[in-house]
Amino acid sequence: MASCANRGIGPQGGPKDSIPPQVLKETPESGTLNFKGKRVEIHFNEYLQLDDVSKHVLISPPQQHPPEVKAIGKKVILVFDEQPLDSTTYTIDFGNAICDYHEKIPLKGYSLSFSTGDHIDSLEITGYVVNAEDLNPISGIITGIHENMEDSAYSTLPFTRIGKSNESGYFSIKNIREGTYRLYGLGDVSRDYLYQPGEGVAFFDSVVTPFCHTEIEQDTIWRPAVVLDSLGKDTIALQEIDTIEAVTYTYYEPNGLLLWYFKEEKIRQYFQRCYRDNAHCLRLQFGAPQEELPQIRALKPSEVDSLGNDSAWVEWTQYALLQANEGKDTLFYWLTDSVVIKQDSLIFEMTYMKSDSAYNLVPQTDTIFAVYRAPRISEKVRAQREKNKKAPVLQISSNAAASFDVYKSLTISSPTPLAEVIMDSLHLFQKIDTVYHPLSFTVSPVDSAKMRYIVNYPWEPEKQYELRYDSAAFRDIYGVVNKADKLQMTVRSLEEYSTLLINLAPFEPKAILQLLDENDNVLRELPANQAGTKFEYLEPKTYYLRLFIDENGDGKWTTGEWETHRQPEMVYYFPSKLSLRANWDFEETFDFTAIDQLESKPQELLQDAAEKKK
Repeated sequence: MASCANRGIGPQGGPKDSIPPQVLKETPESGTLNFKGKRVEIHFNEYLQLDDVSKHVLISPPQQHPPEVKAIGKKVILVFDEQPLDSTTYTIDFGNAICDYHEKIPLKGYSLSFSTGDHIDSLEITGYVVNAEDLNPISGIITGIHENMEDSAYSTLPFTRIGKSNESGYFSIKNIREGTYRLYGLGDVSRDYLYQPGEGVAFFDSVVTPFCHTEIEQDTIWRPAVVLDSLGKDTIALQEIDTIEAVTYTYYEPNGLLLWYFKEEKIRQYFQRCYRDNAHCLRLQFGAPQEELPQIRALKPSEVDSLGNDSAWVEWTQYALLQANEGKDTLFYWLTDSVVIKQDSLIFEMTYMKSDSAYNLVPQTDTIFAVYRAPRISEKVRAQREKNKKAPVLQISSNAAASFDVYKSLTISSPTPLAEVIMDSLHLFQKIDTVYHPLSFTVSPVDSAKMRYIVNYPWEPEKQYELRYDSAAFRDIYGVVNKADKLQMTVRSLEEYSTLLINLAPFEPKAILQLLDENDNVLRELPANQAGTKFEYLEPKTYYLRLFIDENGDGKWTTGEWETHRQPEMVYYFPSKLSLRANWDFEETFDFTAIDQLESKPQELLQDAAEKKK
C-alpha cells in the first residue's frame, strides 16, 4: 500500500486481433440472377472501415461514373450511379478495401458477382503483367478485354471486362461470356479505362478465345493412424489412406498469359522554367531533350516598354555562349558582355517545339523574364567585403585520386567556360623511384562550352603520375585565371581487378549483354562476341547479368510502340549471381533459352525491387 501502482504491468487486453471481418449476409447474394436494383449491401460480423476505395474496389464491366461505396457500422453499402445494363454479369472485387475497425486487418480476395439477366457468365482469363525492361512484376495495372477488334477501341471505348494485377503481377478477368477478345494492360493514370498518350501500355499479340474444360482426377483422403515403434513401446503418429475418390475439376483457359508492360518513348516536351542563379548564366529547363535548339530573340525597347518593364534593353543574345547538359534537356547561356551581366532583368522571346495533346511537336513562342536577385547584405558587410576584396581565382577540379582506375580518363573541370588552355603551362610526369620523368600528352575538350577537358595518355598499372599546371594555364571567358597547382594519382594494379568472360550458347548476334550491380543498375554493357564477351577491370564483388535482343540495331534497349504494334525488345537474365574475386578470370556460359524467361531473374533482384517499391 505504500508504493505507487506500476502502470506497465497489468491486464494487456489479450492477444492482438488478426482475423479479418467475416461475411454474414449479401444482398443480392453472389450468383443472383435477374437483379434489377442499384444497391448492394454486405453484412459482416464486426465493425468496419474502408481503405482507399478508389484504389482497391474494382467493378467489371467498368463504370464511367464510380458508384458510392461506404461503410456503416457492420455493413458495406454500394450504390450504382447508373442503372446496371441488361443481361450483363457484374463482378465487384473489393481487393483490400474492407478492413476491421480496430486493427485494420483487410479481408483479402473478396468479390461478389450477380447478373441482370437469366445466367451468369463464368469464363475467365488469367496471366501476369511484367515490366518489359527488367522483368519485375507490376501491381495496380488495369487489365481488360475488348469485343471490338479495332485498334481504336483501346482509346475510344471502355473495356468489356476488367481486372487488376496484384503484387505478384497476377491478374484475373472473371465472368466473361463466350466470344473472341483482344487483351490489353493499361497504366490508367486518368482512371477513365481508355488509353491516353503517355500512359503505360501492354497488349497481347493475338486474339483470345476463353473456354473451360473439366478433368476427372484421383483425390486421396487420408486418416490418422497410430502404430507402435520397432521396440513395441512408443506410439508413432502416421497417416493412412482412407478413400480414393474421383473428383471433377474445372479448368479455365487461356491462363498464364504474359503482358509486357512498357511506356512509349513519347516524352511530353514543354518549357519548364528559366533560372538565373547568378548574374553570369541563364538556365533554361525543358521537359525532354532538345533535338532542335530554341530560337531566342531579345526584345526591342518598344516591346519591353509595352510589357510594363523598366529594364534597359540589350541585344544580349550575341554575347552568350551556349552549353547543353548531357541529357540535352537543360540549356545554359553564359553571358559574356559586362553590360548585360549587370542587368538585373533580361527579357527575351523564345520559340521552341512543344508537344500538343497528341504528342506532336508544334512551335510555341513565349516571353521569358530572367531575373537575378543578388543576396541582400548590409552596407557595413558590403564595405567590409570591398575592403578585403581579392582578385578572383579560377578553381580547377579533377577526378585524380590516390587509387586511380586503369581504364578511366583523367578529367579537368572548370566552374565556368574556358577561353584558353595553354599547353606549354601543363606538364605530365611519371614518378620512377624518386625521379619525375616528363611525358608527352594531349588534352581535348569534352563539352561545347569547354568546361571539361580530358588528359589523353595510356596509363600503366602500378605507376604514379603527376600533372602540374602553372598559374594562368587556364583562363575563363571572364578573364579569371588559376593558381599554380598539381594533381597526383597512382594507377591501380591489375591484380586488384577481375575479368569476366561470357559465352552465349546458342550465340545471338543481336544480343547486348549488361553487367548489373545488386540494385539492378547497369554498370557496363557490351555487344555479344562469338568468341566470348569480355568484361575487364571489374571490382571484385557480386554482379548480375542480363541481355536484350537489339532488334533495331541502335545499341540500346528499345521500348515498344502501340501505334505500330511493336513489342519491347526481349530481356533475359542470367539465373544466378556472379561473385568475382581479385586477380581471377571467370568464364560463364549463358544459355538464355534454357530457362523460363520470368523464372530466370535471380530472387535477390526481385526482392530488392519489392523493397524499393515499399
